[in-house]
Parts: sequence; structure tokens; C-alpha cells
Amino acid sequence: MSALKNSPTLQRRRFLIASGFATAVGSLPLWARASNALGYNPFTIGVASGDAQSNNILIWTRLTTPPESLGTTDAPQLPPLKVHWEVAHDEQFRQIIANGNTKATAEWGHSVRVQVDGLAPDHWYFYRFMCGDATSITGRCCTAPLANADVRQLRLAVASCQRWEHGFYTAWRQVAQDAPDMVLFLGDYIYEYAQPEKAEGLARPQPLRTAHTLQDYRDRYALHKSDAHLQAAHAVCNWSVIWDDHEVENDYVAQYGRGEPAHFLERRMAAWQAFYENMPLRPAAMLRNQQRLALYRTLNWGRLARLHMLDGRQYRDLQACRTPGQASTGTVDIETCTALQDPTRSFLGWEQERWLGQQLKTDAQSAATAPRWTSLVQTTLFSPRSFKNGKQATDSWDGYPAARQRLVSQIRQTRPRNTVVLGGDIHQNYVCAIAQQSAQAPGRDNPIVASEFCGTSISSRSGTTQAKVDAIVAHNPQVLYARSDERGYSLLHITPQAMSCELRAVTNPLQADSSIYTLARFVVQDGRPGPEKIA
Repeated sequence: MSALKNSPTLQRRRFLIASGFATAVGSLPLWARASNALGYNPFTIGVASGDAQSNNILIWTRLTTPPESLGTTDAPQLPPLKVHWEVAHDEQFRQIIANGNTKATAEWGHSVRVQVDGLAPDHWYFYRFMCGDATSITGRCCTAPLANADVRQLRLAVASCQRWEHGFYTAWRQVAQDAPDMVLFLGDYIYEYAQPEKAEGLARPQPLRTAHTLQDYRDRYALHKSDAHLQAAHAVCNWSVIWDDHEVENDYVAQYGRGEPAHFLERRMAAWQAFYENMPLRPAAMLRNQQRLALYRTLNWGRLARLHMLDGRQYRDLQACRTPGQASTGTVDIETCTALQDPTRSFLGWEQERWLGQQLKTDAQSAATAPRWTSLVQTTLFSPRSFKNGKQATDSWDGYPAARQRLVSQIRQTRPRNTVVLGGDIHQNYVCAIAQQSAQAPGRDNPIVASEFCGTSISSRSGTTQAKVDAIVAHNPQVLYARSDERGYSLLHITPQAMSCELRAVTNPLQADSSIYTLARFVVQDGRPGPEKIA
């Protein structure tokens, strides 16, 4: 893989990817001539590839009706369609190494996912799809290094929260140009809301109603995925995704949402199916249990890094002092909400907690196959934030302090070589030091055991002011850095010696061609927990 990264054609490839790739149709093969021509290109929402494994790739696309039919009640219905796929060593597809046909059906929203086996580890490939006389854009993806491989680097783009009308997806243009090895998306890929009545301050309108039905959620993904910058970022590398709440409903957890329980569960299942249809997830994510999606898993990158992808929505207990069926209040009074400290409440769910504990034991420094870096990839801010007014947030880990301390204790007891927590959700940048007693200030008697980078949103507004965030920093010594007024993503560079984090920000999220700049840089040195700011 390193040879490709250093090749002279990389800049050209980045340009092609960032431009969305031009589609080209040559002479049609027999399979295409035998297909029905649709009269338009059905690959309107691009392509994607999923979790990197050492001997295979997972490639995805979804066929849609014409863009102008989005959200209409009389949209045409697609029939079952034959889709051809190709994988090649080169972007011109002169060296095709695998190809085949599959069927796109209405049952799964005409989504297509293909696992291509028998590939070389630590290698880049190109892929595309064809239907009739239409050809998708070209995607680029890689296989992971072997589990025992001595890997020198891993580059990750980490992002979350992309409400359509709050800002343009300019950050994704820069991600495509960065051409990382992998994108980690940490939730809120879509927002279920209709557009606000007041359009002042919005970047762009969206015509869709609040999502409730399967078709509503399918349309919402089609809207978000119609963005050219987002498509280019999907096409540039593998994406590994988890979800948060807006893929269904704001602040829902497990079986708890707003309104009558049966109606909420029906809505939730529609949203979950649409998430599966529109994400490059492997079929096993749906096969474990037809009533659930299996999203927590571990990704390996040789002996350099293990990424534990966590599900913070499906299994957790209801927010403290929230009435079932009603909306969450967001915060509670610490003195009056005694449920907040209940040690039986879990953020991850007890099964996932036990699973993660076993993964951390495997990551322990004493283990023969221990990685250099352990990352806990989850949806929200992990570190505590105490407020002078006596209020406590309930939807982040602050609402589950006993569960947070259990996890920190697992990290301290198992002692992975380097542990870094990644998060999103709060639409702000936070850099924190995680101490052995997580609710207390780090110090000589309370040593730092892990680091945290919680990134801002791609486009969603923060809903707070920098003055309020500055007050939090002053009152919480574990918070090393916090900014509320930027949108963007994080770019991580992992080597055996260090993990660096570059916070990338959009100059003006309401401007489609806005510039991107570096807000701040931090590094975690091997064997030295706690982020350090780079001047």
C-alpha cells in the first residue's frame, strides 16, 4: 500500500476523486445489452466500500429513481434490476481481477452489496457498477494488513453529524483530497427533521417531511447522498460506520422513543432497515438477528491499531429521569435525579460491556498479539463536564457516570499500551485527558490512563456559544481544549511512535466553496497517555 501512497499518480487520483469521477460508457458487453435501459443513470447516490479486511472487500451502491421524484407520492417504482460489478488493479479497469452480476430488488431499496473474496492484503483496488447502459462513478478501497503485520502508519478521517440544511458538505471535499486510508463515521448521517419554518441562516433548503416510514428514510438518505462532495469522500476509501440517534429520532435509546411504543418501534425498524440499505455494512450485520443490527465490532490494522466500533444507542438504558414516551429534557438536576448515579444503568448495555472487556484483555500489553494503539470508536463525548448550575447532561456519558467509570476501570486493569477514545455528536471539538477516577481532576494521585478526541460536526450547528464552552474548560481540568464555533472533521495519523490529531475546520459552512483550515493539532506519544498540543 505504501508504494501507491507515494506514487506520482496519487495527486491525479485525488483530483479525479474530488471531482466526483467522470462516468464513461464504452461499448456495452453482452450482459448490458440484455438489460433494460432505464433512460437515466440510476447511480445517483454514488458508491461506497465498507470495513477493511485482509482478504476481501465489501462494495456497495443503491439504485434510485430520477432525482426529481425524491419525496413525491407518485415516484416511479423500479423493477428488479441486474447489476454488474467489476474490481480492478487500476482505475482505467484494464486489469480487472473480479467481476460478476447481482440483483437489485425493491425489498432492500434496490441496494447492492458484494463481498469480493480472495484478494491480497494491504492493497488498493478500484471498483464500479453497471446497470443497462449506465455506469457508476469509480470507487477506491483497500484491504487491511494481515493481523501480525508490522504496519508503519494509518491515516483516518473522523466525522459525524451532517444536517443538510445547516451547512454545505464542504468538509467532505477536503477529506476526498486528503485521501485517507479510512473514514470513521460516528453517527447522525441523516437528520429526521423537516426543514425549520424559518429559513434564515440555512445553507440550502430540503423538501422532505419529517421521516416516519421506510420510504421517508430512504428519501432522506438519497437527499444526503446526492451531495457530490459526500459521494467523492465515499469513493476515495473505505468507510466504517456506526449510528447515533438522528438516524431514527432525536435522543431515542433502545426501545424508548416519543409517542405510543408500538408506533415508535415501527418507525425504528423502518429507520434501521434504511440505515442498512444505505450503508456499506456487511450482510452479517443484518443476519445476527433480524430485529437488530450488529454494529459493534473490532477492526484490525496489523499490529499497529485495533479499532473497537461501539453502539451507543441500541442497548443502553433510558436516560435518567426521562419519562418513557416523552422527549428527553437533555439535562437534569444532580440533587433531585437520584437515578443518575444508579450503578445498574449501562450506556453500552451489559452484553456489549462484557464484549468490550474481552477485547481490551486481548489488547493488553502483555498479550502476544497486542496492538500499539487501541481506539474506542463511539458516538459522543466520553469525558465528564460538570456545570456550576448543578445540571447534568443525560444523553452523553455524563448521564451514565457509573458505566463510564466501569469502562475506565477496565482500561486501567487491562492496560492496553495506548488507549484513545474517539467521539462526535455534540457539534463541538473537545480534547480531553481521561484519568483513573474519571469524575475527578487528573493529577499525581489520579493518573491519566487514556486520551480523547471528540470532533465537531460536518455541518450541524452547535447550539451553544464559545463563552459557555470557555466556562466549561475553566471548571473542568480534564478538558484540555474545546471550541464550539467551527464545523469540520478530524484527521488522525497513527504511527508506532505517536497518534496525531489535526482538527480541520470550514471557514464558512454557509458557503459552498468555502476554504478549509487547520484549527489545532494535538499528539499522543507512545506510552505517554494524554494529548499534547502541537504549536
